[in-house]
Amino acid sequence: MTEQEVKDILIKTNAIMDGHFLLTSGLHSPHYVEKFNVLQHPKYTEKLCQAMAEKFKDAKIETVVGPVTGGIILAHETGKALGTRAIFTERVDGKMTFRRGFSLHEGERVLIVEDIVTTGGSIKEVIDVVKSYKAIPVAVSMLVDRSGGKADFGDVPSTALLKMNVETYKPEECPLCKKNIPITKRGSTGK
Repeated sequence: MTEQEVKDILIKTNAIMDGHFLLTSGLHSPHYVEKFNVLQHPKYTEKLCQAMAEKFKDAKIETVVGPVTGGIILAHETGKALGTRAIFTERVDGKMTFRRGFSLHEGERVLIVEDIVTTGGSIKEVIDVVKSYKAIPVAVSMLVDRSGGKADFGDVPSTALLKMNVETYKPEECPLCKKNIPITKRGSTGK
């Protein structure tokens, strides 16, 4: 699946939005990708996750992990495409962790999936959880990397179905705020 095909699906489902948005990172942006506008369509979600899985079909992945909330759906569909287990992390008292009896074994090969990445903070936390079990984070696969290539996961390689270089602003430097354009808060990680 090409980046243009991914973008076409996101546009068709109104997942790519324009306006003035407060991101989970605290930054402001004139663009937002509303993952649930595409994830509400199982046929598109399946197609996107099959494309994510295709890149790792020979990587001997044992488990796919995604952070709550959109990551649950992506982990499930990507795990289905790879024929693996799919689990997710959640925040407990602001800290990313496994719950519901989920765990990993030492040496387990894990693919971490995420929907939209701006700074990569949540993924770094998931990597730390995986490593705390002495499992191996093989790679990070993102639906959309909107960091402009700035999200860095150290020794864990990453790939994205769609790379977007979307401008973001600190609130005190935001030109949209200076123009008094109303802000919309979208999404939340519970940080």
